[in-house]
Amino acid sequence: MPTVVLLDVSLSMSRGVDAVSPCQEEEDTESQILRKDLAVHGCNILLDHFIQHCKLEFASLIVFSSVYKVLMPFTRDFEAIKGALNLVDECDKTCIEVGLMGAAQHILEEWGNGTPCQVVLVTDGNAGTGQHHLQKSMMSSHSRGASQFPLPFPFPAKLNIVCIANPNEPCLQTSKPLYQRLIELNGEGDILVPEGNLTKQSVSEMFEHLIKNNFSSYSGILHCGSLSAPVTLSPPPQPYCRHHDFEIMRVSVDPTITVLGFLNTGDVSSPPAFSRHLVLPLSAKGDMVMLPKADAGSDDEGTGNDEGKIPSFCVLLHGGLKRENMVALSQVGENWYGILYSWADNKKKSNLMLSLFVPGVDVIPWMGKLSNLGPASQLPVNPYGPSDTSSPFPLKVHEKKSYALNSVVWVRQGGLQSDIQKILRHARKLPDKTQSFYKELNRVRKAALAYGFSELLEGLANVLERECTLLPPISHPDAAIQLQHAYEALRSHDRKDSRQNITPLKTTFSGND
Repeated sequence: MPTVVLLDVSLSMSRGVDAVSPCQEEEDTESQILRKDLAVHGCNILLDHFIQHCKLEFASLIVFSSVYKVLMPFTRDFEAIKGALNLVDECDKTCIEVGLMGAAQHILEEWGNGTPCQVVLVTDGNAGTGQHHLQKSMMSSHSRGASQFPLPFPFPAKLNIVCIANPNEPCLQTSKPLYQRLIELNGEGDILVPEGNLTKQSVSEMFEHLIKNNFSSYSGILHCGSLSAPVTLSPPPQPYCRHHDFEIMRVSVDPTITVLGFLNTGDVSSPPAFSRHLVLPLSAKGDMVMLPKADAGSDDEGTGNDEGKIPSFCVLLHGGLKRENMVALSQVGENWYGILYSWADNKKKSNLMLSLFVPGVDVIPWMGKLSNLGPASQLPVNPYGPSDTSSPFPLKVHEKKSYALNSVVWVRQGGLQSDIQKILRHARKLPDKTQSFYKELNRVRKAALAYGFSELLEGLANVLERECTLLPPISHPDAAIQLQHAYEALRSHDRKDSRQNITPLKTTFSGND
């Protein structure tokens, strides 16, 4: 997922490292290193990891003090970002709110509010001073309105705050609760502090811990019958987490992806996906290998000629799915499924993609439960018939769905008035329109009970009672009886159950008299 490195370049980042034992020569050397240099060193470790294992990811560099500046927009040229880090200059005061606001603005402009992102805030543990103090910024933003503060981000994001400071510094101890509050506002993230003294080694270990928890690449095995191949997914799949009433459901993708069977692309259509990933084979050295282009004459720079001569199951699967216009239904975890398919971003090159559904077996409504799928050859009658045009999908369900019924929506006053007038028109034609009268009456009554609009029931009862008194002398006797029965039922507390309908009252009169 796209990553923003948000680097603090305030004057406090130009402080030297306070060594615990300056009598030692090594620690004297360390004390001459600026905190900004350690921050750049840690960011280079992160970018080196992207160069080696996350070549398809996008990263951006934003620096901030009392203002923010986008030094490098989102790019895959990580060497250019490393070069920009060496040209960073010190500015004035720290204002973390400004930095977070700049990161949010840049991500929204580039990716919108639907793409999950990572924000790595690198600072020295200083929460700012004066009006730029983080606590004052949060309090003033709260007084202006919650929408003024950049957190929570308007897009799915993980915020990690990396502190270039000694763990026992008073400044860090004061700022840590404020950083924790930022994590709570965002909803997901962590605070990282070096273990022990502030040195290059401790900063390197801290960034390695950051990489392990947030930027680890996925390595797994793709199985299909007796064939298998080591693969990686880009971007790495994130665990599925959902909060229920009494439990938290958290599922991770297994290291083994198993192909269960194949389906026509038309049967699957465009199902709702939790995430989409590019499937790339891994070489013997563990590096990702790009699938060959249509013209296999060019050499892959990173793999060499030997890798191109080794048969690849991923290439075989990708070519088969593309030629046969099919998808491979795969299992990636317990009760978690996805589909493998060929996807082309242009006419010259296509890729093997994996779309993950939300965990469960009933995730594609028109296919029913995925656990019920099986080979068509084992069925007594071929559901596809003699021709390729027939298909057993979508499945026809026996029960009538709630959204198949006409729902009652009262957005404007005219809609409610129209429904009441329709009931009155049927009421004036009783007993000929008895069934239609009670049908419309129950329809409005159920909607009023669903919305908690009990005043409507009393008002409708008053209208029907008035209509009963205004009946002409020549009207049918059953009309007055049915109207009286209707408004008494609306006022009855025992009948305020939406599951029970008001039924016509049986009388000795006939509508044909």
